This record gives sequence, structure tokens and C-alpha cells, in this order.
Amino acid sequence: MKKRLKPIPKFASEAAERAFWESPKNDSTEYVDWSKAKLAAFPRLKPSTEAISLRMPENLLDIIRSHAQKLDVPYQSLIKLWVAEKAAELKGNSPRASRRVRG
Repeated sequence: MKKRLKPIPKFASEAAERAFWESPKNDSTEYVDWSKAKLAAFPRLKPSTEAISLRMPENLLDIIRSHAQKLDVPYQSLIKLWVAEKAAELKGNSPRASRRVRG
């Protein structure tokens, strides 16, 4: 006997849909029969990144490279991670971050 699936609701926005699926109370197996899922490949998908040039003091770069080596990650990946963390902090509008940006 097959389990009857719930209809996927209509969403007002992508953000609303994201919030719905991220909620722990919404189990996707109630809406989708994953046994019928097929692997998808997107061979021509281009990454949505942009190369930039960034000048920084040599001693700072040496410190970053050293830390990245200890973590066994590429130093450029570590820089991207740190920048992403800071951007997320600023986007969250924390009072501490806002003061530093304005001041």
C-alpha cells in the first residue's frame, strides 16, 4: 500500500519556500516520493563566482597561509570563509557589527 503524499503548497516567494523546507516540522518525505528521484547532472553550469585581485601585506598573508596549513585547507578558501562569516555577521545587523561599519 502506497503512502498518500501531501500536495506541495504554493509559496508567495522563494524565501517563504526556503523557510518551509528548512523547518524541522516539515518532512519532505510527506510531500515527495524520493524512491523515484533520479540523479541530475549539470555539466555546463558555470560557477557564480568572480575573480578579484586583493593586495595585502606579505606578513599578513604569511600568517593566513600558516593558519590554513594547520587546518589543512587552501589559504584562499580560508580567506573566503572568513569574509563570508564577517559578511553574515554584518548582514545580521548585530549592534557590534553596525558600530564598526558606521564608525
